[in-house]
Amino acid sequence: MEITIRINERTKAGKTLKNLIELFSKENKGVEIVSEGKYYNPQFVAMVKKSAKEKGGKTIKAETLWQDLGL
Repeated sequence: MEITIRINERTKAGKTLKNLIELFSKENKGVEIVSEGKYYNPQFVAMVKKSAKEKGGKTIKAETLWQDLGL
């Protein structure tokens, strides 16, 4: 059986659960971490790719973001 779990590592329960899963996987108790990482929402990725293809957009540098936005 394969289960996907999303853990919020910012919470106490999330940290505890992640540590428990890592402990079981290290001791080879039938638990395996297949992938560990952050995943983007597919709708967000599609929106970003679509906007990158559109003309008329403006590219700004992070260093001057607030000035470029007029804030």
